[in-house]
Amino acid sequence: MIKIATAECFTHGKIGRELHAIAQGYTGNFGRDYIENPESYGNFNYNELSVTCSLFIPTIEAVKSVLQIENPPEPTTLIKGIKCYNETEDKEVSKIMAEAVKKITCCDIAIGTTAGIGRGGISVVTNDCTIITTSDVTSDLRENNSEELFQRQENGIEKCIKIVLFLLNDDFDSIKSMNNVEIIEN
Repeated sequence: MIKIATAECFTHGKIGRELHAIAQGYTGNFGRDYIENPESYGNFNYNELSVTCSLFIPTIEAVKSVLQIENPPEPTTLIKGIKCYNETEDKEVSKIMAEAVKKITCCDIAIGTTAGIGRGGISVVTNDCTIITTSDVTSDLRENNSEELFQRQENGIEKCIKIVLFLLNDDFDSIKSMNNVEIIEN
């Protein structure tokens, strides 16, 4: 069994929910809003997948208390306690969040997401590698443009799920072909 845990900000826990739907074989209104046919990504048996938890972590306080990160990077801005970083910092913090949820849950694959100013940060951490990327949509949390923020969220969710499905099917070439992806061997 491969266990996944997420610590999500701008994706609102939807990555974990979608992966849970795939792992459970749900279709229709109870999941698979982003990927209709995960089987098309390879031969991985999704019955061997389990989502341990999917956390929505928008605030700096939750990063400290729930994820047990004592000294996270100082956000550029706080909006009602919600952390708002620039894109470079988002990538760094998404990795820190993924590493923290991996440590807390002892899962096999951990996901961290956060987005303030720019395209955001998305990290997928395993024992063997760390994949860091962004969404392909730029937005600014400080401007409160809900349509733009929604488009960034939707793009980030879909992109992350695709990365995880490619990862589960050992298809690193497809991951490398995506926009703005860095793969680091651990």
